[in-house]
Amino acid sequence: MTTSTTWSNWAGNVRTSPVALEHPASTADVQALVARAAREKVTIKAHGAGHSFTSIAATEGISLSLSRMNRVLDHDTTTGLVRVQAGISLHELNPLLKALGLALPNLGDVDPQSVAGAISTGTHGTGGRLHGIAAAVEALQLVTGDGEVLEIGPDHAWARAVPVGLGALGIVTEVTLRCVPAFLLEAREEPAELPDLVGRLDELADDYDHAEFYWFPHTEKALLKRNSRVPSGTEPRPLSRLRHWWDDELLSNTVYERVQRVAARRPSVIPRINSVSGSMLGARTYVSDSYDVFVSPRRVRFRESEFAVPRAALPAVIAELQAWFAARHELVSFPIEVRFTGADDVWMSTGFERDNAYVAVHQYHRTDPTAYFAAAQDVFTAHEGRPHWGKMHTLGSEYFRERYPRFDDFLAIREETDPRRLFTNPYLDRVLGT
Repeated sequence: MTTSTTWSNWAGNVRTSPVALEHPASTADVQALVARAAREKVTIKAHGAGHSFTSIAATEGISLSLSRMNRVLDHDTTTGLVRVQAGISLHELNPLLKALGLALPNLGDVDPQSVAGAISTGTHGTGGRLHGIAAAVEALQLVTGDGEVLEIGPDHAWARAVPVGLGALGIVTEVTLRCVPAFLLEAREEPAELPDLVGRLDELADDYDHAEFYWFPHTEKALLKRNSRVPSGTEPRPLSRLRHWWDDELLSNTVYERVQRVAARRPSVIPRINSVSGSMLGARTYVSDSYDVFVSPRRVRFRESEFAVPRAALPAVIAELQAWFAARHELVSFPIEVRFTGADDVWMSTGFERDNAYVAVHQYHRTDPTAYFAAAQDVFTAHEGRPHWGKMHTLGSEYFRERYPRFDDFLAIREETDPRRLFTNPYLDRVLGT
C-alpha cells in the first residue's frame, strides 16, 4: 500500500508530509522499501504509535508504519525468551505474555508504544533496582542502509549499542526479549506531602520494587505510588469496576480534561486547581497483574519533557523547580512525575552506568510549553541531565558527547550501518551531528 499523507504524533506537536506511507508486513518488505528509498534518494523512517514528543520518527521521505508487523514469532517458557515482530504494541504483547506465563520485568505507565519504539527511545518505567525495557533485549534484527539483515545477538560487538538505537542505525524488524515469570503487584497509592517524600527518596528507590510520585506545582501536595511484588500464590484483588471507572476514567481523564481546559483559559486559577487535584484521589490498595498495575489510561493530551539526573541530585532539582514556581514565571497545571531506575549497560540509555531519578514535566496540549520546558531543561542540565530521547528538549550533539561515554563509538557503528544517512532526519542531525 502506498499513500501520500500527513503524519502526526500522538501529542499533535509533530506533523510531517512523507512522500509515501507504507505498511510492511515482514522483514523482506522492509528490505525492499529500504532499497526503494536508496534508489529514489529519499530518507526512510519507521514509526510505531507516534508516542514520542520529539520528531525522532518523522520523515519527508518514506514513512513506515510497523502496525502489521505485530506477531509473536517464537517463545520458550523455560528460558523466558520471546521473539516478536518489532511493530507489536506493548498493549498487544502484555496479555499474550500473560497467556504464556511470562511478563516484561518493567514497563512505563502507558502501553500504546511499539516494542521497537519503546526500546529505541529508552522507555524506562520505575524501579530503583530495575532498568528500562531496552535492558530486556536479548537480540534483535536490523535492516541496514544497504538492505543487509543483521542479527545482533548477546555476543555481538554491537549488542549494547543497538537496543537504544534512536532509529539511526537501521530499521528494527524483530526483537527477542528476555521475560520473567508472570507476577502480581500490590499497588499502594495515597496522597503525600512533598517535603516528606524528599526526605525519603532513598527509601522509595531502594525499599520498593517500583515507586514514583506526582507533585502538583505551586503546592506541596503529591500522589505517591508504591508497587511491590507479592508472593507466589497470592490471589488478585483488583479494583472494583466502579472504583476503576471513578478514579481512572472519570476523575483522571474526563474531569481532568475539563479542568485543563479551564486552566488554559484562566491561568490564575491554576494554583487552586492543583491544590484540589492533589486532594481528590484518595488512598487505594489493590493487587493485579503487573502490566495492569503499571499501565494507566492517558487520554488527556499533553506535551512532555523528561530528564534523567543522578539520584543524589534530585533534592536540588526539586528545590530549584520550586524556586522557579515561587517566582511565578509561569503557572503550570500538570503534575511533575518523579521515577527511579538503576544503572544499565546500554550505550545510549539514559541509565548508562548511572543510577537515576527521572523528572518529567508536562504541559496541556493547548498551552505553549516553550518557556516552562526551557527553564526546566536549564535546571536538569545543570545537574548532568540526560533527556529521554522521545521527549522534548533542545540539546545537540556536543552536549550528548559529554554525557554519554560511548557516544563516538555509537557514531562509528552508524557509519557502518547507514553511511548514506537513509535513516536520518533533522532531529537525528541535531542530537548526533551531521
